[in-house]
Order: sequence, then C-alpha cells, then structure tokens
Amino acid sequence: MKPNVILYKKIPDDQLARLQSHFNLTFFDGINDTNQADFISALKEADGIIGASCPITTRYLDAAKKLKAASTISVGVDQFSIPEMTERGIYLMHTPGVLTETTADTIFTLILTTARRAVEMAEMVKAGQWTKSIGPEFYGSDVNGKTIGILGMGRIGYAVAKRAAAGFGMSVIYYNDSVNEMAERDFNARRCDLDTLLSDADFVCVVLPLSPETEKFIGKEQLHKMKRSAFLIIGSRGKIVDEQSLIDALQEGVIRGAGLDVFEKEPLPVTSPLLSLPNVVALPHIGSATHETRHAMVVCAVDNLIAALDGDISQNCINPTAGCAARKV
Repeated sequence: MKPNVILYKKIPDDQLARLQSHFNLTFFDGINDTNQADFISALKEADGIIGASCPITTRYLDAAKKLKAASTISVGVDQFSIPEMTERGIYLMHTPGVLTETTADTIFTLILTTARRAVEMAEMVKAGQWTKSIGPEFYGSDVNGKTIGILGMGRIGYAVAKRAAAGFGMSVIYYNDSVNEMAERDFNARRCDLDTLLSDADFVCVVLPLSPETEKFIGKEQLHKMKRSAFLIIGSRGKIVDEQSLIDALQEGVIRGAGLDVFEKEPLPVTSPLLSLPNVVALPHIGSATHETRHAMVVCAVDNLIAALDGDISQNCINPTAGCAARKV
C-alpha cells in the first residue's frame, strides 16, 4: 500500500509524476485561510509532506499523528521547529548543495551592483538624466583587491569566498563557529571574531542560517563598528539583521550602502524606507531563482522524501535522531 503524502507547493510536472508514482498524493496550492481546514484534515492520514514557504506549526503537527517525514524544497529550515519535530519522531529533510553556486552568484551580483551603484546609474540613464560625463558624485567603489568579511563559512560562504579570492583578488576573513580548513587552504581565508570582521571588512556578507541565536544578530551596535565606506550584503535570511537599525545606519551614513536579497517581512512592503534609499539594492529573494536550480531543488526534495519514507535518511536529514524519539513512543 502506498504511503499518503501531501504536496503543498506547485512543482514541475515531471516531479509531480514521480510523487504520484510512489505515493497517494494530495495537493494543496499553498496553505491559506480557504484551505487550512482541509489541510489539517489531510494531515491526519499523512505519512509525509513536501513543499515550501509555509510554517509547519504545532497545530499542524498535532493533527499529523502518522507523519514520519517532511521534505522542504529549500536549504533553510526556519519554517519548522526542529526540536518539536525530533521529539515527535518526524524526520526533516532539506536541499543543501544544489543551490550553493546559484546563491553565491546572487550574492556577488549584490556586491558588484551595490559597490558600483549599477542599479542607481541604470535608472538615471533610463530617466534621460545622463547628459554629460559623470563626476565624482556618481562614482562607485572598487571591489577588486578589497577585504570581504563572510558571516557563516558553510557551503555558500565557501562559494562566495571562491569568487572573491579567485575572481577579484579579495582578502577573505570570516566569522564561523568552527574553522573551515578548505577555505583557509584554498583562499588563505582567516577566521576572526565578529568585532574584527566588522571593523576590517569592506564588504560584510551575511550568509548565516536563521536560528534563535542569529535573529537580529546584526543591529545598531554591530553596524556602527563597520567602516563608513563599507557595504552590508544580506543573502541568507532577513531577520538576521535588525532592519530598522540598518535603515537608520544607511540614512545617517554609518555605512556606505547595502545589498539585500532577503528582508524581515517578505514581500517587502512598498512603504519600506529601504525602497527610497539610493544606496540600497533590493532584490525579491532570488538567491536560487534560476530555472535549473529550482528544478534541481525539487528533484532533491522528492528524492529525499522517497528515501526517508523508505527508511533511508543518510542524505540531507536535519534531525537523524528523530528515529530514536520515534522508538521511545
């Protein structure tokens, strides 16, 4: 008998067919007020769930008495309470690796466009305001040869360091819980404390995962430790930075500029002061948004769920000890 699985996000037809061949599949096009009751009802018989961009709350988990595995189509797992899922014996699978290079490309796009004021200058040209050779008031900042400080030296941090060191001759410093020997060997990266990174880096690049320990990790105090000529680049989760403190710092000239792909609230409200600041490049959370990478993420998530419900959690499992909790029940 096939396991019962809920899919709560649209996915490509080829991967939908794979799920249908392995499972009794129930589909929800996202979860909202109109279908929440039906979703909760379906959870009562679900062995697995797969999707993205929906917080899986205690209310949902209370209904999912038979749930064995959840597969998120993302590398981030902040939509889930990992301790609660582990306690309930539910494996949580995610998609690291497949989005690393694409996300690093996006982060470096932010570095270059922010430093060279590319968006601002392009809009000036489109508005017909380029009438003579630009003067110093429109100059940007060099990237080549500068110092990049990377907060979080995991897969994506390493990929950003590779681009910085090999492509732009940048010095790499990083803040991380542990030493990344590959980054130090390959790029002569230097691990340092947070205060040193903030004071020394020309580009402070945030790629930390969101957790209770990292929420609002960068606030007023940290921003004031940065160089006035420095740029803040945020490429992981918006809640890691205190957004109001960042707005204040940008308005007051505490730092030169910021490039953001993520925000405290998404989509970013049209009333946000960030949208009126010329020294801000704001993207709509496109870190992994290429056809190739988004498809690869779905393939990985489907692979993960098939394996997990077949008893194999050797790849991409966030909480492998959930099996121990399940055996105690």
